[in-house]
Amino acid sequence: MNPRVTPNKSLSAKKDPPPETASSVRIGRDAGFGTGPVKRVPKGNLIVITGPSGVGKGTVVQKLLEEVPRLTKSVSVTTRAMRPGEKEGVDYTFVTDEKFAEMLENGAFMEWAEYSGNFYGTPHTWVEEQLRVKKNEDGVDMPGKDVILEIEVDGAKQIRDRFSQAVLIFLSPPSFDELKSRLKGRGTESAAKIQLRLHKARQEMRERGLFHYEVVNDNVDEAVKNLLHVVYAERCRIRETKAPGASNEHY
Repeated sequence: MNPRVTPNKSLSAKKDPPPETASSVRIGRDAGFGTGPVKRVPKGNLIVITGPSGVGKGTVVQKLLEEVPRLTKSVSVTTRAMRPGEKEGVDYTFVTDEKFAEMLENGAFMEWAEYSGNFYGTPHTWVEEQLRVKKNEDGVDMPGKDVILEIEVDGAKQIRDRFSQAVLIFLSPPSFDELKSRLKGRGTESAAKIQLRLHKARQEMRERGLFHYEVVNDNVDEAVKNLLHVVYAERCRIRETKAPGASNEHY
């Protein structure tokens, strides 16, 4: 059955409000140089990891989460069937076509995309909450968490257009033949479905120049190491600053 999702041009073009306006909180007598102790309490970074189906996004993201503190993964909503070994609310939130359409109409998603006849979306409320600077029980500001969006390329391009400070990473296979072998090796889809995914993958590979980083997943441990370097480097990056009173909306 075809999903009852009819993209509305005005809805699709509408940008979600940014979850937080300041990239960090500065603490000090007047938050200026030479006037006393200054401490930056950073927001989390929004980190997009995308790439063609079968490239191994799930495997490298899981290992990255085990290696890096203050890092979490957003759970996407999807209309596709659950695969063996997947868990509701852990790998995805699985919904009906009708429920997805309702969430879309209510503006629940930061991004959404259709892929191989199924719909995927990232709910923005949870992501925004994770990114925020929060106070602990002693009233001290604590850094926000970095949030990984493990999403399809079409959705990643929406994040690129809407959230200028998002960190965009494209995960590539070592070769197209290897990607084909991985898709067939999963044994979860028909030959026709695999051909659709391979056709889409060729298009997606041509768009990898739209992203900030490319990591080749030839060896999982090496790919994870490279992703880890990106995450820590982005935590050290100085975000753009604005003149007093100017907007500082990032995401």
